[in-house]
Amino acid sequence: MKFSAAIVAALSSLAAALPAGTLESRQTVTRRELELGLSSACPKAVFIFARGTTELGNMGATVGPNVADALESRYGNSQVWIQGVGDPYTATTATNLLPDGASTVAINEMVRLVNLSASKCPNAKITVGGYSQGAALTAAAVSKLSSTVSAKVVGAVLFGYTKNLQNGGRIPNFPQAKTAIYCNFGDLVCTGSLVLTAAHFTYGDTASREAPQFLISKIGN
Repeated sequence: MKFSAAIVAALSSLAAALPAGTLESRQTVTRRELELGLSSACPKAVFIFARGTTELGNMGATVGPNVADALESRYGNSQVWIQGVGDPYTATTATNLLPDGASTVAINEMVRLVNLSASKCPNAKITVGGYSQGAALTAAAVSKLSSTVSAKVVGAVLFGYTKNLQNGGRIPNFPQAKTAIYCNFGDLVCTGSLVLTAAHFTYGDTASREAPQFLISKIGN
């Protein structure tokens, strides 16, 4: 317990010290097109995203919104629905220490959203993503999908994947060809540690470029 408490304290202090200047304008991004959209107006694709620890809204500050912006730029707002994973996923620090790197209720919520996409819009291409704790959450959720629903997920993008080492650089029970994992040089969470370095907070450009291009290659024209 002392070891766990020390990690929680370290994570909390680092999160508190993270500079907020460039993030403030997007700290409360919330997107719910999947939950609120009509089945009569289903899009070409759905993007479901899990934010990182302590991020606000249901999309987070930078990574999720950047991917969403790029997808909307490519397909148009009406042809891609964006959905963040919200309550009961609270993105608290302590849940990083759980076996799956996120809480069971949060994982189940993302499973629910993917299942909702598959049932509400069966012809839409489902894409998923997550950053930091959200990457672990996404991996756990995707690995728990039924084979039928999993087959509808055409692409997954993970940034600063906190279970990267533990899961062998992949999402369990999911094709590697459908997965893109982005781990910056020096981001220690990708090597089995929960020590946060500056490298963990610099995925914005990747989220605007390589990651959405990967998803676009899976969604198609």
